[in-house]
This record gives sequence, C-alpha cells and structure tokens, in this order.
Amino acid sequence: MIPSVNSSGSRTIGLLAYLYGPGKHEEHTDPHLVASFDDMSPDPGRDPNATLKDLQQLLDQPVMALAEHARPAKHVWHTSVRADPGDRTLSDEEWAGIARRIVAATGIDLGDGQPGCRWAAVRHADDHIHIVATLVTEDGHRPDDFRSGARAQAEARLIEKELGLRRVAPGDGTAAQRPTSAERHKAERQGRERTAREELRETVRRAVAGATSEEEFFDRLAAAGLLIRQRSAPSGDLLGYKVALPEDRNKDGEPVFYPGARLAPDLSLPRIRERWSGVQEQGNPALRQEDAVRAGPGAPAAARRETASAAWQAVLVVEHGDDTVVAAHIAAAGEALDALAATSAAHTRRELRDAAAAFERASRSHVRAARGHDRALRKAARDLIHGGPALGRGEDGASTAMAIDMLFFLVTAAVHWHARKGHEQQAAAARQAAEHLRSAYQAAAAQPLAALYQRGRRLKRPLLQRQTAVLRETLPELAEQILTEPGWYALAATLADAEAAGHNPATLLPDAVAHRELDTADSVSDVLVWRLRRLANLSAGAAQVTENNAVGNASSTRPAPSRPASPGRRLGGVSAGKAQ
Repeated sequence: MIPSVNSSGSRTIGLLAYLYGPGKHEEHTDPHLVASFDDMSPDPGRDPNATLKDLQQLLDQPVMALAEHARPAKHVWHTSVRADPGDRTLSDEEWAGIARRIVAATGIDLGDGQPGCRWAAVRHADDHIHIVATLVTEDGHRPDDFRSGARAQAEARLIEKELGLRRVAPGDGTAAQRPTSAERHKAERQGRERTAREELRETVRRAVAGATSEEEFFDRLAAAGLLIRQRSAPSGDLLGYKVALPEDRNKDGEPVFYPGARLAPDLSLPRIRERWSGVQEQGNPALRQEDAVRAGPGAPAAARRETASAAWQAVLVVEHGDDTVVAAHIAAAGEALDALAATSAAHTRRELRDAAAAFERASRSHVRAARGHDRALRKAARDLIHGGPALGRGEDGASTAMAIDMLFFLVTAAVHWHARKGHEQQAAAARQAAEHLRSAYQAAAAQPLAALYQRGRRLKRPLLQRQTAVLRETLPELAEQILTEPGWYALAATLADAEAAGHNPATLLPDAVAHRELDTADSVSDVLVWRLRRLANLSAGAAQVTENNAVGNASSTRPAPSRPASPGRRLGGVSAGKAQ
C-alpha cells in the first residue's frame, strides 16, 4: 500500500471536480465518498441532490471563518492511497477505515474528540482512494502535519500487516518517480508495454553507462532517437536537460519532455557529472580512437571478459570496502548491467533488461558514492557499449555466461550490504535483479557448458585421472561432491586447457575458491569453470586442448546436461530460491 502526499493547493473545488469527474482519460468509475470527517458529508457521486459546491463549502468552512489575512494561501491537503496490484479488492468499509487511520497518523484529524481538520475520502477506482482535507482545524489552528508523508508511510506498513496485504519495504526518498495513472492509461491506449517515463529512464541510463563526457552522453541520447532540450545559464554554461520520445505528444501535439531528475534522482545533469568526475580520460580525443579499436572483431567477447574481471574485483570491495566506495561500485554495477542488457543476444536480452531495471532501485541510497574508485566497472560498461552487440553462441555466448556469473555474485553482495544498512527497498530490488540474472545465466551458459562437457567426456583416461587426483588433493572437502556433478567434465576440460596454457591446476584451484565459500553452491563445478577460465586468461568458450589429450571414440559422446546449474544456491548467504 502506497500513500502519496501531494503538494498543498489552493482550490478545493478544482480538486473535487477532478476526483468526481471522468478523469483525464475516462479512467474514473463510480466516484463516491467512502468516509469523511463527520460521516455525514454530502456525496455528489451518489446523492442526486448533492453538488460539488456543497461539499467544497462544507470542507472550506473553517478556512473561511478566519479573517482573510489569516487564511493560509495553500489550504488544500491531498493524498492518494493505492493498493498493490497483487492485493485483493478492498471494500468501501475497509477503505473508510484506512482513510481514518491515515488522517489520524498524519495529524490531519487525530480523533478522540480533539479538534481536527475537515476531510473527505473519494473512491473512483478499485485500487485506490483520494483524501482531501482543508488545513485549518475546527478551532482555527494549523494542524501538526509535519512530515505527513513519512507518517502516512509508517501507518501504511501497519495497515498492510493487519489486513494481510502485500508488505511494501519502507522507502528513503531515493526511488525514481513512479508513472502516474494518466501515464499508464496513455501507454495502454497507445499499445505500449511501458510508459514514456519508463522507456526514457532506461534509454537515459543506457546512454550514461560508461560515458565520460557530456558530449558523449548527449550524442548517445541523440543516436537513440530522443528529442533533447538543454537548459543553459546566461553565461552559456549547461545547467540541465530534458528528453522526450518523438511519438509521445500532449493534446496540443507537442512532445512531452521529462527532466532527467524526474526520471531518477541520479539522472540529473549534476549527478551524472559526478560519474565521470576524476576520470583522467575525460575530454581525451584518444578515447574515440580506442573505442574504434574496441569495436573490431572479438570486441563483444573481450568486453564481457573485462566485465567479469571487474565484477569479481568489485565483489571484494562491496564485502570489505568503505561505505562510500561500496556505494560507487554498486552504482557502477548498475551501469554494467545496463550496458550488458543493451548489447545482449536475443535469448538473454529480456532477462538482462529486467535485471537492469530491477537493480536501478538498488543503485542509489543515502550513502553518497565516492566516484573515481569505480573506474574498472565503468570502463567495462563503456567497452560493452562500444564493443557492440554480441552473438548468442561461440566465444560471445560463453563470455556472456562468464560475465553474468560474476555479476550475479556482485549483485548478491549488494543485497547483503543494503540489508546490513537497513536499505530494505534496495535490498529487495537487488534480490529481484539476482533472480533475473539466474534466469539469464541458464540461457547463456547452456551451449558453452555443454560444449565443455562433451570435451571433458573425450579426455583420455590418464589426463582425466590426473585432474581427478589434483582435485582431491587441493579441494578435499569438495572433491567428492564435484566428481558427482554433471559439470565435472566441463571443469576437467577447463583444467586441461589451463594446463595446456602453462598453468598449474594445483595452484589455480585454491585461488579459484579463495575469498568465497562454495560448499552450498548449486554446482560447484560450474562456478569453478568460469573462475578458472578468468584466472588463467583462457577463452570463455570450448577451445580445444592438444590432440594427445583427447580421444575420439564414439563411446565418449554421452549427452550433456540439458541445463546448467544456476550460479549459486547460497554464496555468502544467498539461497537457492532467491538472494536473501
């Protein structure tokens, strides 16, 4: 349940006319009172003899009783209270009780015989009510409605528990603004899956991912097809910007522009500038040449490998770093997710986009990010964008699985950090992002792990026995579990690749399990495959070992497992069902 206290107004009749009217898009149905300060107020919705003027005059009476100079300039208090889409439909009686509790909690009408303000609760939809009040009490005083928004939220948490409604995590004022009902109805009429606000937020976030200058940021916005308006000071200095979708128009046929700050708090121009503050490359013309090189053959896979490495290092920072540095890395993780989603293949695109959208809420908190420490992740995001779209197969597909695997652990580390800080909404958002990453990983890892599995099955017996002995010697607590997993053969192929590249598997394996417990992973072998391939700088895909280490008899062509295991059942406290 979400109460939303709006700015005070000055025209009671105007607000009532909207609430009892058809709505901007005919979305209001059966407007009527469910409660009022005296439970006897006229209801223009269901009483044919009552008018809006009657209700307005009744509510305004304490205001008008004051001398003109003593009347507050803005005397109309307005809040909406909306149920979650998954909640049951509440009755008028239940909404009436909710309205009374909200006005009492916010200081509008305390009840118990204390002089309060006059108010009325109007319902014109199944899922919400509006409460209108006038900010003068019956004895002519101003009510104590300080921080009424926070007080309404606190009361809503109690109401949810008592009525068995979905529990909403308390906010901290750093969330992006939700689409309005008018915006949602407009999107539905136009057959769009998302509102213009949501589409613009995603496009702007992708444009800023890894960007290092205003010029690059605005070039990306233009390339994405957005309309852009910039706001400048008399000196010519750029102060802000607005963006619009070309097809999103108002009733006069003009584009509907949204300032960056109205899309999300960290998308205002000053907050965007913080992302590249301290970036040594800012304004360096050599960056464009470097980007052109990155865009060549093999660039998508190389960018994903870099992303995996940067994410792995960021996990250690999030687990052990200072809060301001951690906040910077979590914010940069959002950029990496945005960039990966923007350049992903079709079979992972939807889940990665949903992961990035969910993590958007987790990327901000009241802990201010110390920018500059997050260069590796931001550079990885930049390389993903400039590397271009990835294919869903071969090295591109394998490196995508590797990147998702490492980002999964980074996102789950963010879950725990936010939870320790009491950031309930951010922790919930990161959990949701982790679930989408798990699904994306399943899709991305299936082909490359199957190929490695087949190669592992074809290894000659002496080599396989040697890898088994190394495993038992270096990881005695996990060895027997790994040897029974379907992914063991993919791990054996990876150990063979590492050995062929000049690495000692007995040294690599302990390094791969350092800093992270593995005994509760869904598939320890799958996790170790990606860590080893990253540590040994091996291709993410199934590069062949030497012919001396392989056999080609038909008996070794046993089918690979149909699905890879998810990154972890509980790494650092993350459960199999969800990151918690």
